[in-house]
Amino acid sequence: MTILIDRIAQADEADILALNNGHAAELSWLEAERLSFLLGEAFYARRIGDLEAFIMTFDQEANYDSPNFIWFRERYERFIYVDRVVVAAHARGRGHARRLYQDLFEHAERAGHTLVTCEVNADPPNPASDAFHAALGFSEVGDAVIHGGKKAVRYFVKQIVT
Repeated sequence: MTILIDRIAQADEADILALNNGHAAELSWLEAERLSFLLGEAFYARRIGDLEAFIMTFDQEANYDSPNFIWFRERYERFIYVDRVVVAAHARGRGHARRLYQDLFEHAERAGHTLVTCEVNADPPNPASDAFHAALGFSEVGDAVIHGGKKAVRYFVKQIVT
């Protein structure tokens, strides 16, 4: 059975919010209005199946105040920033995150982008995410301490061919 990757629709927002906020420690907490705004700014926002996973990304033109997004905007003229990827606990180990990233890479390439960016928490360390991003071809390009010293992150980029 093939599980499709679909655009996130307004009808999905309550479920997206619940899944996101269940992982707020790794991501960031969102209110419903903020999620709606961000989805409106997104370059690529997709879900898998009955919300087994989702991804939300932005290009350099987005009206987004995330310190991580701003870090990339200050250094790169054109890019896609992966803001969040979440896989529901019951759907882990099925390759959903990898499928979402691969679909993003294809979408970005069709749009003429050559660079996909993201950040991974450094403190606390996230070796599974490090290994996942390395396997996809991401390379570390920087780091920062954000949110008044409450979070440390490392920044990664992946060149895609156009």
